Amino acid sequence: MKYLFPLLLIVSISTLGQRPFDIIIRRGTVYDGSGRSPFVADVAINKDTIAFIGDLSNSKAKKEISAQGLAVAPGFINMLSWADEDLIKDGRSMSDIKQGVTLEVFGEGVSPGPKTAKTKKAPWLSLGDYLVFLERKGVSTNFASFVGATSIRLNELDQKNIAPNKDQLQKMKVAVSKAMEEGALGLSSALIYAPADYASTEELIELSKVAASYNGMYITHMRSEGDKIFDGLNETFRIAHEAKIQTEIYHLKINQERNWNKIGQVIAKIDSAQKKGLKISADVYPYHASGTSLTARIPTWAQGGGAIEMRKRFKDHTLREKILYDMKMGIPSKNSDPKDVMLMQFHRDSLNKLYRGKRLNEAAKLHGKTSDETVLDLVTADKSPIAAIFFLMSEDNVRQIMQLPYVSFCSDASSIAIDKNTITTGAHPRTYGSFARVLGRYAREEKLFSLEEAVHKLTLLPASNLKIKKRGSLKVGNYADVVVFDAKTIRDNATFEKPHQYASGMIHVFVNGTQVLKDGEHTGAMPGKCVRGPGWRNRK
Repeated sequence: MKYLFPLLLIVSISTLGQRPFDIIIRRGTVYDGSGRSPFVADVAINKDTIAFIGDLSNSKAKKEISAQGLAVAPGFINMLSWADEDLIKDGRSMSDIKQGVTLEVFGEGVSPGPKTAKTKKAPWLSLGDYLVFLERKGVSTNFASFVGATSIRLNELDQKNIAPNKDQLQKMKVAVSKAMEEGALGLSSALIYAPADYASTEELIELSKVAASYNGMYITHMRSEGDKIFDGLNETFRIAHEAKIQTEIYHLKINQERNWNKIGQVIAKIDSAQKKGLKISADVYPYHASGTSLTARIPTWAQGGGAIEMRKRFKDHTLREKILYDMKMGIPSKNSDPKDVMLMQFHRDSLNKLYRGKRLNEAAKLHGKTSDETVLDLVTADKSPIAAIFFLMSEDNVRQIMQLPYVSFCSDASSIAIDKNTITTGAHPRTYGSFARVLGRYAREEKLFSLEEAVHKLTLLPASNLKIKKRGSLKVGNYADVVVFDAKTIRDNATFEKPHQYASGMIHVFVNGTQVLKDGEHTGAMPGKCVRGPGWRNRK
């Protein structure tokens, strides 16, 4: 196969013959992130930068890697990662690095900062302090974060189900401004959860205006992904319009079989908003089941004041009856069928042994009460939200959403290693397989999109949406976040029944020019850097 590469890469080879390179990745099939057809070329790296792409037959490097027959691409971007705490414990980012993820994006509603003296449980208060702390600690992957609207609200209003007064709202806006200047990518929200859903649309608009003034993005887990999904979309579009802010929808989905037929209308509403000039994008994890907690089945009014106050309400006979009545009547939305809910993780070992891996209807039968009563009793006994998997989506809808040109990908999970501490815990398979699944199952096997389009959705598309420069594409002068994988074999191996299985087929991964995965094995290197948002430069 001959070398094929764009004219912009053709330079005088005679000027390169004497130039030393740190690394040359030779004769790989380059998927540059643009979505254009791949081409065979050598990729050279000097320090943390891509130095050349083209024919380097006459050049040498300190380290050379044969990529013949393999795909070479930019590192992948995880648009929704929960690895912000686990990377402090283990900076290797194993489950994602083994899939080629070189940038983790944190902050769905709750971000690593800002915190207050009351909420502080770590050696930092501000988001900026966290970003510096993690980079100094050392991690294998790059990372970035939104500032969470929930975090901003908690710091000023705690768990109270109230609206901020004028002074409180001003303090919240100042906090968003500070986070943007410290490097936040924008403002995030997670509006199905308490206390996030106590925020009015007007409150979110005011906070979003601040993020917009720094050229940041608003990104949201909408207030409904099921029965009231159109209301959720309308609120999202209103915030985008009134705050004049680019907006993304976290893990776009349609929950509950009774709503699956709304897929055409959902896509049409997004298309219409885009045609009216709103900049709307979305991301998705490639699975038909979501992962959250059992408290998602409990009316959010009952969660006001936090977990301790919530459990007190469960024990109050009158309030308990009201909670159960609301759950039965579908407030705030009709709950999923108990058979569609798999219990994933408890804090108490005794509950793990009895209930983990069982469906909620099975647990209720063992418990001897209704499913709703069982939820209240288990949350009380475990003193935790109880992680669970919800099988609520249509696989056909997931496929259709993934193919939309404005959709990128996320895991909505942490990045962890398989060891004695994790192997016995519950996990969603998306923790280990989201990105390999896009390339293997959906691009190669089902041919939902070409491999070059899949790579684009994993790289340049999210980088462009996030306004991140010099990442997301293989281009001379960009940071050398580079992955080498076998397009014929890459696949996810994790299942709902056996989730703790790494993906396979990723051969080499470079982060900022340093190799962190070699022949599929982690090198132990920690070259990850903080990637800050567009507002960060405004404070210089």
